[in-house]
Amino acid sequence: VQLLESGGGLVQAGGSLRLSCAASVSTFSINTMGWYRQAPGKQLELVAAITSRGGSTNYANSVKGRFTISRDNAKNTMYLQMDSLKPKDTAVYYCNAHHWGVNYWGQGTLVTVSS
Repeated sequence: VQLLESGGGLVQAGGSLRLSCAASVSTFSINTMGWYRQAPGKQLELVAAITSRGGSTNYANSVKGRFTISRDNAKNTMYLQMDSLKPKDTAVYYCNAHHWGVNYWGQGTLVTVSS
């Protein structure tokens, strides 16, 4: 499974970005997909996760109410809509897919939020 993220960039605090993660296989077959992030000098943390049919989502407390995870299985793509961005959201964001017991990762996309 190959995952390709896009949509990162530089945005001012309070702004929005939408990240995309395109998968090389049918996302309908992937049980759980998610977004993780790693800020400079910090550990990797789960931002949000979603089940294969989008029926269940999970968010880190720090992003609840600001970020929305979704997936379009017809396009084999997962999204992360990020609103009301804060400087502390600055990090490299990684797409993750848990497929047949194996974790797959994208290369990451940098999100920088300026104050």
